[in-house]
Amino acid sequence: MLERRRYPIGNADFPEIRQQGFMYIDKTEYVYRMTHSDYKYVFLSRPRRFGKSLLTSTLKSYFEGRKELFSGLAIDALESEWISYPVLHFDFSMSKSTDIAVIKSMINLQLDAYEQKYGRRENEREFNDRFKGIIERACRQAQKPVAVLIDEYDSPMLGVLHDEEKLAAFRELMQNFYSPLKGCGQYIRFCFLTGITKFSQLSIFSALNNIKNISMMPEYSAICGITREELETQMSPDIDILAKRMEISREEAISELVEYYDGYHFAGVSPDIFNPYSLLNAFSDGNISAYWFETGTPTFLIQMMRKFNVLPSQVGKEDAVMAYDFDAPTEQMASITPLLYQSGYSTIKDYDPNSESYTLDIPNREIRIGLMRSLLPYYVQQPAQYGASAVVRMYRALRHDDMESALKELQKYLGTVPQTDNTGYEGHYQQVLFIIFSLMGMYCDVEVRTPKGRVDLVMRTQTTLYIIELKMNRDAATAMAQIDLKDYPARFATCGLPRVKVGINFDMASRNITRWLIQPA
Repeated sequence: MLERRRYPIGNADFPEIRQQGFMYIDKTEYVYRMTHSDYKYVFLSRPRRFGKSLLTSTLKSYFEGRKELFSGLAIDALESEWISYPVLHFDFSMSKSTDIAVIKSMINLQLDAYEQKYGRRENEREFNDRFKGIIERACRQAQKPVAVLIDEYDSPMLGVLHDEEKLAAFRELMQNFYSPLKGCGQYIRFCFLTGITKFSQLSIFSALNNIKNISMMPEYSAICGITREELETQMSPDIDILAKRMEISREEAISELVEYYDGYHFAGVSPDIFNPYSLLNAFSDGNISAYWFETGTPTFLIQMMRKFNVLPSQVGKEDAVMAYDFDAPTEQMASITPLLYQSGYSTIKDYDPNSESYTLDIPNREIRIGLMRSLLPYYVQQPAQYGASAVVRMYRALRHDDMESALKELQKYLGTVPQTDNTGYEGHYQQVLFIIFSLMGMYCDVEVRTPKGRVDLVMRTQTTLYIIELKMNRDAATAMAQIDLKDYPARFATCGLPRVKVGINFDMASRNITRWLIQPA
């Protein structure tokens, strides 16, 4: 019987992981590469739950000279000195409050802890003065420069990203705290900052103009997350255990893991990257699920989608995008693209070196399903569990190519939805159908171009391609006539699947589908 290993789920403490025998994917070559580069100040952006905190903890142990923790890892053969430096580690990963007093209290507690060790002068009252004093005294007392590690530097501001007034106040507070970093360069051996988003007006990006952003550098594309090679080598026994627990083959297990958790790329030239949090949870539970979304609902993302009038069908699917369109400061963004990319809801899918342009899209099935599940209650004003039950029943019908029963289930579900504003137009129901079909894991697209027009919705199951036309306060026959008149099915003649035409009428008074027609193409 294969022995199940211990997985460090929710544990970002490098010493504990190594000492307690938890599985560790070796990223120490990147630690050596960073700390022996030409850059003293380094910034790394990655989505939440991608291993930034573990990387920061690894750096902390490295700068503390704890050689024993790195035995057998890549850096063990690279490093020969193992010098112990004073380390100042600030963790803002738990700073989720929208109350600025709470954030101030947390900064104060972290500064106070280091002042207990290195002392404090009476005239050091503001955060910047206290931070500067700690850096200087730590260096002088140890007679060595300091390593400054700041994890999730932007966390205090993410919760107020949609509130310009609060964002300005939070930004001013954090700018004050970070401001000593540039002036204390002579006391600093290495400064490493992680975050999800990029804020241009903070001092670390404006005053600290010599910081190196390694987030999109190909040589650091796999510094966080798990590559396909790492999965099939360092985690090979775990794949076999998962396959056995799921009663599928090893090849099928890999295919499932790829479909759900793979697909991230953080540079134009990058290996496929798996979401590490979801991957470890899948191995631990012996099951495939949307683990990343269980750790937090994207409320701020939904608020920003409303602000920029972004529809669910418009998330991802961006072609010919330049790096400055998505690797950009989020507080100055003119579109939602930077937030989607930096938060992990879209990723690089292709790169054209000739034009230096990128193609972005949703990374994988986990993100697509999790995002649509979060969006459905906002579109139908119903608790999520009601929508989930309806989706399951529709899915069961479509697995048997029974569109008739699926639409009956949709009709029953929409009949329970309370009356709300902004639902009396065709586009609203187009998005509702897009969300529901996407929740089933089906391929779905809207406004698909054909030689003679645009199809409202195209949906593909494993066995059938559905060409769907929607009408409001008309009738299903009118919708079907448009499909035939513009010969939409011809556009999909080479798809390799049977094609089915579906005409649906929505009634504004009842806010529901009233009639539909289903015909083979």
